[in-house]
Amino acid sequence: MKRRRLMAEMNVVPYIDVTLVLLVIFMLSAPLLTQGVNVNLPKGVTKPVSDKVPPVLISVTRQGSISVQFKDKHGSVALDDLAADVRRISSSTHGQVQVLVGGDAHVDYGKVMAVMARLQQAGISHVGLLTRPEGH
Repeated sequence: MKRRRLMAEMNVVPYIDVTLVLLVIFMLSAPLLTQGVNVNLPKGVTKPVSDKVPPVLISVTRQGSISVQFKDKHGSVALDDLAADVRRISSSTHGQVQVLVGGDAHVDYGKVMAVMARLQQAGISHVGLLTRPEGH
């Protein structure tokens, strides 16, 4: 009678199967977890703002007031009137307008998102966010 030797090797196939199933679950569920405003992120090194048409600068202060600056004109605007003002500026520049949004570091995040939502209503698809370099 011939005896069989016991195999002392670990079978890793079930571990690989479980790992692949978890990978597929995470890959399918990750896009469902993200929410927010569509933003076109730069693909490479940033380029300077075009000098042909000056950008529209929208600032949100710590108190939540909104100001719009374009060329020599600067003034406060209500959130409800922001879309109309930006639409008017965009039509005067034949749709060639860049919008830059800057907010105080302590302003409510919801206020900045409301400004960006109004810009989306105005038909502005490219919005830049102003930042301050580290250490300044």
